[in-house]
Amino acid sequence: MQHPYTRLPARSFWRTAVAEPDPADIDGLWTPKFAIGQDDPVVTAGSCFAAHIGRALLAEGMHWYDAELPPPGLTAAEQAARGYRRFSFRTGNVYTAAALRQWVAWALEEEKPPEEVWAEDGRFHDPYRPAVEPDGLGSPDEVLHARAVTLHAIRTALTKADVLVFTLGLTEAWHDVRTGTVLPMCPGTLRGSYDPGRHVLHNHTVDRVQRDLTDVLAMARGVNSRLRTVLTVSPVPLTATATGRHALVATTHSKSVLRAAAGQLADTSDEVDYFPSYEIVTGFPYRAAFYEPNLRTVTPDGVAFVMRHFFRSLRPEPAPAIPVADVTGTTGTTGTTGTTGTTGTTGTTGTTGREDHWCDDAVLDYYGPRPVPPAR
Repeated sequence: MQHPYTRLPARSFWRTAVAEPDPADIDGLWTPKFAIGQDDPVVTAGSCFAAHIGRALLAEGMHWYDAELPPPGLTAAEQAARGYRRFSFRTGNVYTAAALRQWVAWALEEEKPPEEVWAEDGRFHDPYRPAVEPDGLGSPDEVLHARAVTLHAIRTALTKADVLVFTLGLTEAWHDVRTGTVLPMCPGTLRGSYDPGRHVLHNHTVDRVQRDLTDVLAMARGVNSRLRTVLTVSPVPLTATATGRHALVATTHSKSVLRAAAGQLADTSDEVDYFPSYEIVTGFPYRAAFYEPNLRTVTPDGVAFVMRHFFRSLRPEPAPAIPVADVTGTTGTTGTTGTTGTTGTTGTTGTTGREDHWCDDAVLDYYGPRPVPPAR
């Protein structure tokens, strides 16, 4: 007697899809809903992991659309320090769906941003992107003007883009109850001053994340009806949690909420897709091989492995070999030419926190307890 499991392909069964293949050979993790052409403008935003996507698109010869180009005369290091060329606009890291909704609402003039500016040592900073312009600006007016430039860039990007790729990072968000806004970081950790009567932690639910994303897509498609969206979840764990839970439990909760919200939205909209970068890095077969020794930072090999799946799924024809890490702790180049490599993520040449300086929330580790040296 026939039943729904009788004719399922090998990819539908754990044993044949996951347990038996070599981890590097697991394929078919993503079937794109829509094509993304070589010349289709793609805009990117999201958590620190999302900063890798634009560079990978450029390296692949695709059209990553940067709507806020750096001024002439800056070195590459100066551009990076000031938040240029990381995302399609200079918002800095956008960790939550609520923060993305806020930026889009401001850019499309659905809401008006507060004019509050933080002062520190005679310099001025934007509360909504405190890591951008790390040296600050000379006056509050300069800060507000710089924000206006970014809001214009967001509107331009959404108007011109064919595809928005947004990487969800966190559910924990600090809300300013006085202004009714969402902050990217807890005030006092990176910049600003914490006020317990004003700054309140909210751990967003699946429903809240889904509503925020739905609002973003509705506003964006209001100015660009052809816009399609690819959602993904960052595999980078929480640096710290203010919920009182163990960091491992809080991370699992947060990522589960984000994954559920993104999946539900993708399941109900033909214009929204989900790409499994989270599963590719954190999945059982890979045994944490794509993390630095801090078990938080994704290695360059891990990023390359994620993007290999992305491009291979978009273009089923054979792709050039991309370096990936195997689960034994060595890195290599997989392809028809064989495997070559050096000591990898668990070996002696690995580095810790190589990308953490791009993650604003990495500063939270500073506030954690230090190891107690053994007694002599």
